[in-house]
Amino acid sequence: MSLRQLTIIGTGLIGGSFGLALKKRGFAGTIVGCDRGAILEHAQSIGAIDVARVNPVEAILGSQVVLLATPVGSIIEMIRNLGPAITDDVLLTDVGSTKLEIVAQARHIFGADYDHRFLPGHPIAGKEHSGIEFADPDLFQGALWYFTPDINREPTTLAREFAGLVGCVGAHIAAIDPAEHDRLCAWTSHLPQMLSTALAASLVEEFGPDARLLENGGRALTEMTRIAGSPYSMWRDIALTNQENLSDALLKVEQRLAHIRENLKTRELESEFDQAHKLRNT
Repeated sequence: MSLRQLTIIGTGLIGGSFGLALKKRGFAGTIVGCDRGAILEHAQSIGAIDVARVNPVEAILGSQVVLLATPVGSIIEMIRNLGPAITDDVLLTDVGSTKLEIVAQARHIFGADYDHRFLPGHPIAGKEHSGIEFADPDLFQGALWYFTPDINREPTTLAREFAGLVGCVGAHIAAIDPAEHDRLCAWTSHLPQMLSTALAASLVEEFGPDARLLENGGRALTEMTRIAGSPYSMWRDIALTNQENLSDALLKVEQRLAHIRENLKTRELESEFDQAHKLRNT
């Protein structure tokens, strides 16, 4: 079997980039995009999609795979509202940045058929800006794409084919338990975003919004605040659906920062640097 038609619901940065990536690498099937009218018009004009549909129910007709590429809250809502309309020969997958609540919703909707009807996924790719305007056909090149299926079940033919497309766009695939995924990403993705946001917000509060700090602060400041420009609309859902893990990570870093502050004049500061250097050496 080869995929004849794929629907991407949410043709922003991730969905649009996936469409562009497939087209660049010779995907011969039809890509149907589903989003708001203006976004679809842009996506179609740059070749990310072949067909535009505003209505999700219409967008999935005839597709073998449906990719949900919206913020996490919308993915959960889409599974609830769209799941019953998807026939059992169609694979539903997603790109959500947290997995436990998405998986729970999919299990609730699909019941015993969950394992062959839903493939939870998460590409570790993105930019500090969102939207189809920033779509990039090489966004996934060299990136990690997590799948969090039931490791005790054999993947379906459609799941294998979709995984093949993911590999085709340059991503490296890794399987991980949903709970471990959310804990890991709380530390490696969600925490860095909150630290960058906190630093940028603190700088604005301390020096004002018009201070020309980035051009005077060197590369380190630019790198540490780059993702502070990420949209709240996406990170709101991530914080809500991974609150426990993210709160734990933030607390531990708060404690570490307090320890550093209290030991600026002692050799304990050197110990912190030594501990940090081990990350680079592994």
